[in-house]
Amino acid sequence: MTDITVATHSGNFHADDVFSIAALKHIFPSLTLIRTRDLALIAQADLAIDVGGEYDPNTGRFDHHQRGGAGARDNGIPYSSFGLIWQKYGLEICKGNQEVADSVDAGLVSTIDAIDCGHVEGVATGISLSQTISMFNPTWQEDSHFDSCFDEAVNFASRVLTRFIASTNGGISAKSIVAEAIKNAEDPRVIVLEKYTPWKRTVHALSKEALYMVYPSDSGQWRIQTVPAELGSFEDRKSLPKPWAGLSDKALQDVTGIDDAMFCHNGLFVAGAKSFESAMKMASMALEDA
Repeated sequence: MTDITVATHSGNFHADDVFSIAALKHIFPSLTLIRTRDLALIAQADLAIDVGGEYDPNTGRFDHHQRGGAGARDNGIPYSSFGLIWQKYGLEICKGNQEVADSVDAGLVSTIDAIDCGHVEGVATGISLSQTISMFNPTWQEDSHFDSCFDEAVNFASRVLTRFIASTNGGISAKSIVAEAIKNAEDPRVIVLEKYTPWKRTVHALSKEALYMVYPSDSGQWRIQTVPAELGSFEDRKSLPKPWAGLSDKALQDVTGIDDAMFCHNGLFVAGAKSFESAMKMASMALEDA
């Protein structure tokens, strides 16, 4: 079934119905969308999203407004229409990768569900993606039509979902690469990556000894970067030597004795050299620094 009709409610829209349609378009790009509250039209649709008062994935019904709702996750966050759609189609959207699908649910879908259902415990404060989607609705001062604004919101949400999946997949794929680098390190304090790979979460999960990461930059030069004391922290397990702070080119080369040293950030968390060998020399010097 590729050419399907999907019904959702008309009028004011929210992140759950917008993201539900965005998710479905990943599977059914030519779907026909009907925004209505006419129960007869809803009954004729192949899928009914966030409307109709019924949850039955086997018959394509994905509402959560009925008495008793549509269930909740183990952590207590109830399902909105987006969560219900993700339960049914998330694995397919993520090309069969269950770990990616679960991570997208934990990082994106469940937050939208929580806000939509008024389950605010544990949800970050400040402007949210749900609020951003709501701002696509026309204001009382505008003559825009809700349906055209809904289409704009779906296009935005589709892009966000695509990038969220790509980012999640990249992070998960990086785990095995970084874990292997930790395992193969000659010195457990210096981890070498053959190409830049997101490493912080894996290093913090697997190594308490790692102090520095060495990896190539996009320009072919090499970097040495400190490992933060905690995820998200600006404090390092071991900073680079203080005399290097803010120096570059000849000034840094004179201090280090390394003829292709390029720079050291004033914050002492990253430095660079033209060659791998020189980056490793900088790492050795940093390890010996009191």
